[in-house]
Amino acid sequence: MSDLDSSSSSAYPKYLEHLSGDGKAIGVLTSGGDAQGMNAAVRAVVRMGIYTGAKVYFIYEGYQGLVDGGSNIVEAKWDCVSSILQVGGTIIGSARCKAFRSREGRLKAACNLARLGITNLCVIGGDGSLTGANLFRKEWSGLLEELARNGDIDNDTVQKYSYLNVVGMVGSIDNDFCGTDMTIGTDSALHRIIEVVDAIMTTAQSHQRTFVLEVMGRHCGYLALVSALTCGADWVFLPESPPEEDWEENMCLKLSENRARKKRLNIIIVSEGAIDMQNKPITSEKIKELVVKNLGFDTRVTILGHVQRGGTPSAFDRILASRMGVEAVIALLEATPETPACVVSLRGNQAVRLPLMECVQMTQDVQKAMDERRFKEAVKLRGRRFEGNLNTYKRLAIKLPDEKIVKSNCNVAVINVGAPAAGMNAAVRSAVRVGIADGHKMFAIYDGFEGFANGQIKEIGWADVGGWTGQGGSILGTKRTLPGKYLEKIAEQMHSHSINALLIIGGFETCDRIKQSASGTKRRVFIIETMGGYCGYLANMGALAAGADAAYIFEEPFDIGDLQSNVVHLTEKMKTSIQRGLVLRNESCSVNYTTDFIYQLYSEEGKGVFDCRKNVLGHMQQGGAPSPFDRNFGTKISAKAMEWISAKLKGSQGTGKKFVSDDSICVLGICKRDLLFQPVAELKKVTDFEHRIPKEQWWLKLRPIMKILAKYEASYDMSDSGKLESLQHHEEL
Repeated sequence: MSDLDSSSSSAYPKYLEHLSGDGKAIGVLTSGGDAQGMNAAVRAVVRMGIYTGAKVYFIYEGYQGLVDGGSNIVEAKWDCVSSILQVGGTIIGSARCKAFRSREGRLKAACNLARLGITNLCVIGGDGSLTGANLFRKEWSGLLEELARNGDIDNDTVQKYSYLNVVGMVGSIDNDFCGTDMTIGTDSALHRIIEVVDAIMTTAQSHQRTFVLEVMGRHCGYLALVSALTCGADWVFLPESPPEEDWEENMCLKLSENRARKKRLNIIIVSEGAIDMQNKPITSEKIKELVVKNLGFDTRVTILGHVQRGGTPSAFDRILASRMGVEAVIALLEATPETPACVVSLRGNQAVRLPLMECVQMTQDVQKAMDERRFKEAVKLRGRRFEGNLNTYKRLAIKLPDEKIVKSNCNVAVINVGAPAAGMNAAVRSAVRVGIADGHKMFAIYDGFEGFANGQIKEIGWADVGGWTGQGGSILGTKRTLPGKYLEKIAEQMHSHSINALLIIGGFETCDRIKQSASGTKRRVFIIETMGGYCGYLANMGALAAGADAAYIFEEPFDIGDLQSNVVHLTEKMKTSIQRGLVLRNESCSVNYTTDFIYQLYSEEGKGVFDCRKNVLGHMQQGGAPSPFDRNFGTKISAKAMEWISAKLKGSQGTGKKFVSDDSICVLGICKRDLLFQPVAELKKVTDFEHRIPKEQWWLKLRPIMKILAKYEASYDMSDSGKLESLQHHEEL
């Protein structure tokens, strides 16, 4: 790998000539409310732009800086965005700008951009910011002509910079933009909320209290809904789905029933924009007064406010923003005068481009539907993920009376296998409650397949899994023991307990957490060993999230030449203003190039320039409370699995022999954009059983992004890029 010379605009790699940014200029700005992860997006735009040979300009203070020009528009260099991945907010600032709303203000902005030759604009903000950018794009040619008539620019400038390209990325903690699964900042905001909820739960349990927690979301209830889902809240209030007319009585009844079942705490989550069926506000204070008056419970209100915007961005937001920033630059350089403004969105695990104004229009349609009290339509317009979250919450939070549940006469068991992983308990809770709601008798199997063989099986009820969502590890217990030598005993146990279906939660190796920080240290390189067996996912994604210089993984063989090249790269880097290095190594990436070997090599070769430290993260990666993503994902995927099991059991009812087909044993997981059930028989073809990994890893396509942003040359696979999709098709997938 050779170092990329960022000082020369003609230094883009030859294999990206069809995507050359040579002679082009990109402006990047952040607008509207700040969101964690904006800096990661800015960093990705700057470095990908420079990588392709383009000039990239910071536009400080959002649209205000665009209008004021001068020192507010500054060329960005590679080193300008070092060490900002972990910084919250936005280093280039954001400000409200009345001037840009007028044509006169946009005329000044166009003049400032045209004089610098900036005809590509990357806007990171909400729907208002993106709408303003699209209007600016539409007016661009007319603005330049007016500037030429006024003598502010010459006619050659009008001809040379005749059209403006605009690409948007949505930075909003509310996740209030239609067309994307997640907006930049949402996951980090959820982390702040869940941290508060987890802390509140301990004091609430100690004093038998009811807590009313108000979260942000003036027009969108996503934060409230997912927070409620991931902490098992007793009640949630959303703008899109107001409670029924008699909600006061029903809520108090549920709270009193919980207290009667010895539940020591109640959590009620309220979106700041919560309303009733008449569009009247439901405030946190009103809810507190209701609970105190009707039930006499000790009730406290906590309003999170701007703490939800604060703190460092989560790993998810850093990776999301980095991927979006790279995709935004590609979209800008591929754009033509006929290309409409687009927004980079996330669908499943893929970055896609959607028409900006279609997304804005649908976002505005949601608000219109709420204003007109068409709440069911508002929920649908929010998208399948929002609707799915709402339906899952309702199924898990509200237990139907026993007489209303149609019994299936089926017994379903749940088991945890393999290494413990954060989110397992949320998945078990979800499975148990959905199973009971579907009329099944649910059984818990303790201590994996070994416990299964030994008969450690117990019926488990609705209340038994209360409070499980936020707990780490595996309450059921789990072991890595494979079932092979226990098959006969397991069959006997299944027969004696009349188990009709088995839900297995686990995998080859499951671990989703990596926490490390090496910022703030002068001239030091950290060598970090991550878990994952032969799967390099943690090392690769951790490297992308932390801005690492290298990540050694099993899936991409490396030799001593690569190691030496990396050392040279770091040595050169340390001679600049960047004085921190980070190298990640997957634990089984190489038999010979061990963590100690790499540490010693870097230490020896870096003498006099930098010193080294090493850290083996080990099982701390499996510990701690599950993240909001893990809680939500575990809950939803388990609920979907139980729905599938219920459908299979219903289809097999009747007399006579039943023959098991291949599709009765499936694995559920994300495949590109959707959750899919894949028969185990089919998975055999695509699985490397020796190393317990898939033969093809989807995330390897993200590996070049990590290398590019770390200033290495890398061949970037754009097979999934370059397609502008319709929003309608996007929502139907």
